[in-house]
Amino acid sequence: MEFVDLKAQYQRLKPRIDARIQAVLDHGRFILGPEVQELESLLAARTGAHHCIAVASGTDALLLALMALGIGPGDEVLTTPFTFFATGEMITLLGATTTFTDIDPVTYNLDPARVEAAITPRTRAILPVSLYGQPADMDAINDIALRHNLAVIEDAAQSFGALYKGRASGNLSTIGCTSFFPSKPLGAYGDGGACFTNDDALATAMLELRNHGQSGRYRHTRIGINGRLDTLQAAILLAKLEVFDEELAARDRIAQQYTALLGDAVQTPRVLPNRTSAWAQYTIEVSDRDSVAAALHESGIPTAVHYPTPLHLQPVYAELARRKRWTRGSFPVAEFAAERVLSLPMHPYLEPAHVERVTHAVLAAVTSSASHP
Repeated sequence: MEFVDLKAQYQRLKPRIDARIQAVLDHGRFILGPEVQELESLLAARTGAHHCIAVASGTDALLLALMALGIGPGDEVLTTPFTFFATGEMITLLGATTTFTDIDPVTYNLDPARVEAAITPRTRAILPVSLYGQPADMDAINDIALRHNLAVIEDAAQSFGALYKGRASGNLSTIGCTSFFPSKPLGAYGDGGACFTNDDALATAMLELRNHGQSGRYRHTRIGINGRLDTLQAAILLAKLEVFDEELAARDRIAQQYTALLGDAVQTPRVLPNRTSAWAQYTIEVSDRDSVAAALHESGIPTAVHYPTPLHLQPVYAELARRKRWTRGSFPVAEFAAERVLSLPMHPYLEPAHVERVTHAVLAAVTSSASHP
């Protein structure tokens, strides 16, 4: 069993993907070719954002968003400690200070109730993460930001395709960033990402920054990076975009089947009424994760942990933690989740029988773990 079955997806889409790739090979515009602009137009229309800037990775999307806002040394950015490392990494890379606040135990997203107390005169932005596919409480976060004149960058790397109060994840704040890493709900065959904004000046900045700060050929008005999305990756994404809504619906059906079969035996994901999830992961909580994961492995069922170590406990942040007086216990909800979360296979091509097999294995493992304390 595959954790994410990209081969099954390719077999379904092979004629479309192959034709798209061949078109790029034929015209030979491998950097910023017409497929990049076509993709940007479709993604902007899908989200309702005025601008979409396709970039080389989700990590670059975060970096370019921060750069466009002018964030650097002396600034602070508030974010979650329970996320993939890139979220905090890009803040630190620019010389700004990463400041963490704890998460909501239901959604695993940044808890707005904890954000305001962490704001200081140096705070420039809030960077919530829409984890596992469900958007954070963006209205509450935006309201806090408005009161304090802060920008909000949504890390929507896992939630592209999800909705918050009927609005598209990625277009819920100052800038939205997403990832097209192959395992994402909309994934390329390599790295890729995008930034979304309704601000014309920020869009211009990100367009220039992704291409070495050029405002025109060999005219450099900013210090930028090489953050361009390859034309071949754009072509693959265009082919996949044609069936994206069908795949999102399949992910949701699979998630509902998981939840129904697992019942109360484990803590299953909860999507709040005013949101949908792109189901980048289907993540449960179990009290004895190692034994449950080992039992599933023995049954030939892959699992993953997203994520085992909160950012404030990562070795590279030891000095920051010392200065901030963060220790184990500083962000108890994130730490509790990091010890218990377990992601099960999730992709649009899981058959009902596959889901039954996984859930039966989980239930057996949980029962066994409970009987052998």
